[in-house]
Amino acid sequence: MNNFLGYTFWGNPVRNWLIAVGCILVLFLFIRLFKNLLLKKMHAVAARTASTLDDLFVAVLEKTLVPVAYLFSIYGGIKILDTNARADKIIDGAAMVVLTWGVVRLATSMLGFSFRRYMLRQPGETREKQGRGILMIFNILLWIVGFVFLIDNFGYNITTIITGLGVGGIAIALAAQAILGDLFSYLVIFFDKPFEIGDFIIVDDKMGSIEYIGIKTTRIRTLSGEQLICSNSKLTGSWVHNYKRMDLRRIVFSFGIIIHTPVEKVKLIGGWIKDIVQAQEKVRFDRAHFLKFGESSLDFEVVYYVLDADYNLYMDIQQAINLGIMERFEKEGVSFAFPARTIFMQKPDQLSLHRENRSEDAHHN
Repeated sequence: MNNFLGYTFWGNPVRNWLIAVGCILVLFLFIRLFKNLLLKKMHAVAARTASTLDDLFVAVLEKTLVPVAYLFSIYGGIKILDTNARADKIIDGAAMVVLTWGVVRLATSMLGFSFRRYMLRQPGETREKQGRGILMIFNILLWIVGFVFLIDNFGYNITTIITGLGVGGIAIALAAQAILGDLFSYLVIFFDKPFEIGDFIIVDDKMGSIEYIGIKTTRIRTLSGEQLICSNSKLTGSWVHNYKRMDLRRIVFSFGIIIHTPVEKVKLIGGWIKDIVQAQEKVRFDRAHFLKFGESSLDFEVVYYVLDADYNLYMDIQQAINLGIMERFEKEGVSFAFPARTIFMQKPDQLSLHRENRSEDAHHN
């Protein structure tokens, strides 16, 4: 028996091999017991609580720490054996890969949890799709950082690699400057939320409802029916009027009456307008004033607020006000003013006489 235990196999006696395998099996047994007993109870407790943080903790234990524990059990058993320098380097490298994978997986799990918490406060299928896209970008960046960490621990000159990536990154950034600008603008739109799907906006001389927000472009359905495709950087760099978020609409309009209207009636017009505006629903009257003397009219200015953002409602209210003003003015005998111009005509003989008189005056002078 002692001869068998002392038999050397791959540079290690059978005794050491049995100890290594025994350690691995014992560790596997403990991990298995932990997973089947304690982890199941933790699942049940987490399911009964309203918090999602304990669910994250259990999921991280099950999907990340348990697999890492299995792999490090094998690593611990192998380290009992005597191995050469090359084998040690390979084993340590494999352990570093596993550790890096576990750390990055933990980081991505925490990031995913934070994003899901954030998305719960931002309901909507579109926002959820956008969140998944952004989460994928951040996950890729985390895995790149983990890869660079591995390269550095494997003994490669990471400074040279980063310098090369930096030069290459600058070249790529210059070549894809517009694309990267739209990508960052997409992140600004996602987090800052200047507008969302369904919002009615005006940008410069373009207007319409937001239909889709992509990584590079945003699509707007205009009032005339066609789809307007606009780059994200254009939207974040412009003045955007978001009418969906308008709580109330301020309306200013003016009109003119004939200049010969009696003063007594001019004084009453402001009160008439106030009564007509206040008779409408969802309206708050502000003011009505005799503003100025026009070239051929007495001009009034009226200001009121529509307590709703609906454009069709505003048009209905304005139409009712206009009809009310017309009916009241017709009843009171007040006429609207129209542009007028007075032209003085002279007969041909009078015009000739006028020219002769001007010629004689010039001769005498």
